[in-house]
Amino acid sequence: MKKKQTKKKTQNKKKKIYSETTAFANLEKTSNSVITPKRSSSGIPKYVADRMARRIFFTAGIPTILGMSVFVVSYIIVTRNIAEIPPSSTIAISALFFLLGLAGLSFGILSASWDKEPGSFFGIENIPMNIQRVKAAFKPATQNSEDKS
Repeated sequence: MKKKQTKKKTQNKKKKIYSETTAFANLEKTSNSVITPKRSSSGIPKYVADRMARRIFFTAGIPTILGMSVFVVSYIIVTRNIAEIPPSSTIAISALFFLLGLAGLSFGILSASWDKEPGSFFGIENIPMNIQRVKAAFKPATQNSEDKS
């Protein structure tokens, strides 16, 4: 039985080989020719995002790290026969730290001041105003335009 031979298309088309400098130069030319429309930025300003990140690190990051370290500390205590710790206690304490981290995440976002000045240390006075901003962000666009009028 003969094997079927597939015909390979061997055309004399040569691939264009670009050097890196030529390829990037062509890329820059094409990307500069694309005109992006100017639009107003309705996102979070950088200084506010940085402030939120710092607050989130302390209010959510530290409890989350503690939640993970509960397992390590519990393992060390049990394996060295220092104390008998029931697994349910380990899980409950770890879950408590993770829930505290989740609450800290919300607090870190909602307590950040949107002003140029950093605001107070805890930022509790900013929470009601930021909750209103969150509610307004979830309204349909038509309702937001009607509210501004």
